[in-house]
Amino acid sequence: MTNIVSFPALGLEFNVHPVAFSIGGLHIYWYGIIIAAAFGLALLYCMPRAKKLGLNADRVVDVVIAGTIGGVVGARVYYVIFAWEEFADDLSRIFRTWEGGMAIYGGLIGAVALGLAMAKLRHVKAMPMLDLAASGFLIGQGIGRWGNFINQEAFGSNTTLPWGMTSSNVVNYLSDRVSALEGIGVTVDPYAPVHPCFLYESIWCLVGVLVLHLYTRHRKFDGELFCLYLGWYGLGRAVIEGLRTDSLMLGTMRVSQLLSILLVIVAVVFIVSRRMRIRRSGDPELATLYVDTQESKDMLSGAYDEAEKARKAAKKAEGDSQEKAEETPAETETEEADPAGETREGEATEAETPQEEAPEDAAEEENEKRENPEE
Repeated sequence: MTNIVSFPALGLEFNVHPVAFSIGGLHIYWYGIIIAAAFGLALLYCMPRAKKLGLNADRVVDVVIAGTIGGVVGARVYYVIFAWEEFADDLSRIFRTWEGGMAIYGGLIGAVALGLAMAKLRHVKAMPMLDLAASGFLIGQGIGRWGNFINQEAFGSNTTLPWGMTSSNVVNYLSDRVSALEGIGVTVDPYAPVHPCFLYESIWCLVGVLVLHLYTRHRKFDGELFCLYLGWYGLGRAVIEGLRTDSLMLGTMRVSQLLSILLVIVAVVFIVSRRMRIRRSGDPELATLYVDTQESKDMLSGAYDEAEKARKAAKKAEGDSQEKAEETPAETETEEADPAGETREGEATEAETPQEEAPEDAAEEENEKRENPEE
């Protein structure tokens, strides 16, 4: 179904249809195309930067694949948990992701969790990997938000700003939610223009990509770019979420706004405390980035793989030696038992000898007495 999204003050109208094209009975949705494009552009930007952070690009690909799977699953699960009333009567809707309903924070949690698990398996350092992923997250979020425009999601309360937007979907949604919104202190006119929150967040994220790019050369420790990402995105999301009328709620609290504020606090505290620790300690190891370590250089040159093979071979050889060492004592005991047996046989022979010679001595003495009777 085609919808008209308009920006009255700007005199702009857009005919929006969720289906980009169809192949037979298969529909290809704009939402999926935009998300795929966001993912592709994030890869194009991040992969060449892997080496600058000391990471092996081949290993990074495996982490990215795992993180992507975790991100998609996490985004959907998070949304379903906090919007269960939308799915309770029809569980099949859980799998219709093209209709929208993907929570960014859920995607972030899933991507980081599964990505770090794969990083451990592939011997990719966690903190530099998170630094690399930070810019990718912002690119994906900045472009992916336009999927919300297609589905007419992520809009806010009324505004008189020139870029206020409206559509039939916006009117219908707000008309059904007037009472619920009043319960959290938000008064809306369904027929008046609203904040295009998807646009605000898209711009904020793409500006954040530039900020992280320029800040890279100034970072003092691995993981700082990721902390900056959490703080940057959290700050913008906390403000923008306060404008939205379709927030995921926990009672009367906006879940994403609460989490955003928490992330900003954690990020600022961590960056400031770590930088102060580096400055006070004077320990060069605290200020050494992974890209400058020998391990990173070996990883990039391929020497790490050879060293791993040699280590495994040495470990196997050590295990074989230990097995032989455990077998040796039993053989030694057997060999020691034989000399002992020989010794006992020798002693017995010597003991028996006097008993055999004793009668011959007695006979000689008797003969002597007979030959010399006078004695």
